Amino acid sequence: MGTAADPAFDTEILRRAIEGEDPRTLVSLYADDAELRIVDRDAQPSRPRVLHGRDEIARMLQDVYSRDMTHKLEQCVVQGDHAAYSESCRYPDGVRVLSESMLSLRDGRIAEQTLIQAWDE
Repeated sequence: MGTAADPAFDTEILRRAIEGEDPRTLVSLYADDAELRIVDRDAQPSRPRVLHGRDEIARMLQDVYSRDMTHKLEQCVVQGDHAAYSESCRYPDGVRVLSESMLSLRDGRIAEQTLIQAWDE
């Protein structure tokens, strides 16, 4: 008797959600109890901004995707219960943002994410 495989993380849904600026679909990729750590110029590595749970993450993603900017998934790699991806963004005035994310997956959903982002000054 075989065992059912763990559900796979769907990178095509990730791409469509990021590039389609669809925070609702993006949030669906997170586990209910997910944790997101953000490191950037305002939240240094010793004091990252930490969001707990799908609701907090959803509020942040809704804010990000409500801004007038484009988003592109540059690369995504999945290996076992980990994934990593690069996202590039651009505001209409030419300001660019680059983010790198490392994910821990559980049952095909994001359980933990560390996001490091930088943008033009």
